[in-house]
Amino acid sequence: MKKLFLTFFLVFPTIFFAQEPAEDISEYQEPISTFSSTRVINGHSVETLSKGTYEMRIEHRFGDIAGINGGIQNMFGFDNLSDMRIALEYGITDQLMVGFGRSKGTGAPYRSLVDGFVKYKVISQEPKKSPISITAVAGSSFTYMTASQDEGDVSYFPNAVHRLNYFAQVNIAHHFGDRGALQLMPTLVHRNYVANNDNNELFALGVAGRIRLTDRFALVGEYYQCFNGTQFRQEGFTNSGAIALEWFTFGHNFTINITNAGGIGETQFIPYTTEQWQKGQYRLGFVVGRKFVIE
Repeated sequence: MKKLFLTFFLVFPTIFFAQEPAEDISEYQEPISTFSSTRVINGHSVETLSKGTYEMRIEHRFGDIAGINGGIQNMFGFDNLSDMRIALEYGITDQLMVGFGRSKGTGAPYRSLVDGFVKYKVISQEPKKSPISITAVAGSSFTYMTASQDEGDVSYFPNAVHRLNYFAQVNIAHHFGDRGALQLMPTLVHRNYVANNDNNELFALGVAGRIRLTDRFALVGEYYQCFNGTQFRQEGFTNSGAIALEWFTFGHNFTINITNAGGIGETQFIPYTTEQWQKGQYRLGFVVGRKFVIE
């Protein structure tokens, strides 16, 4: 499955752009959006909200489609809820945005999460100025779930500070006119409380791609490769991957995705994905984003 995702991201620009000559982006007077949303699928994109713009986001993820927890008895995952998040985000300037949200959590290991982040666009891709866009984002999550009574559990939480996790990420992207884009996402996740044989820090490198199919549809995909430093992580956890179809309609950005990750948010899906594609542990999800301005 790793090879499948990496092959997709490496070869799709060649296949797609070979169909017809590339458009001369020097004709554009304004920068082209690399992605249509501030997210790719699970993770952040290089985009930020414009100044004064709010966005309400609803993210929903069902249960396993197949495997021992899926199938017809669970309506291929529709009877189960893996995770959900509702959030409000705001563009302070055209380069700086913030966001706050609340998610259910998967319970492995966290439930009842609140999160927040700050995101800043360092540079935008523009003809004759910069061939790439760079955005930096940092955030944290806090769980207010009831602490476990087992001192060996990650959710034991000896102190309140142990309920916090953090992430920092740099997004580096290049768009090929308005036809498609590629993005790299080096990410560092820090967890204040981990298992005895685990590390507090975890580094991951994400790769993402987007193909614009029509004026209303686009195909996107992403994959995060974790560089596990302990035998504990190598034995119990997998890497997060996802593919999705974007649909732009009636002022909304609607994304239907399939992913093996159960949790939502970088402090969840990067360090705590355990589901495996080959076991049918992948699920449908959707994201609805609605932008608005209050005058």
